[in-house]
Amino acid sequence: MEVCFTMEMENDLDFEDYFPSMVERLGAEGFLMELCHGFHLLMDVEKGLITFESLKRNTLLLGLQEMRDDEIVCMLREGDLDGDGALSQMEFCVLMFRLSPGLLSGSDDGWDMLE
Repeated sequence: MEVCFTMEMENDLDFEDYFPSMVERLGAEGFLMELCHGFHLLMDVEKGLITFESLKRNTLLLGLQEMRDDEIVCMLREGDLDGDGALSQMEFCVLMFRLSPGLLSGSDDGWDMLE
């Protein structure tokens, strides 16, 4: 059963949580590979991180071209665990899991869906 979650942002963007159905279709390893591909699409190639500049450059790709700079900064802060102002691949993956309540619902430890 797919759980859908819609998160509305200030500029009326919707986010639907398709991660649970992706895990079912791709399996755990395939899903993690897709997250890694997503990270590589968004990262600054020279720094190996998702930076403000790389995320801003990719807003069109994400369909978020109307995002304000302060909203982009907020997105980065949400996942920035080490305080460097950018997202490493690990930080990006952790953020994606945190933003997907469907992956964590119905499980005791939140990771059984990926086993």
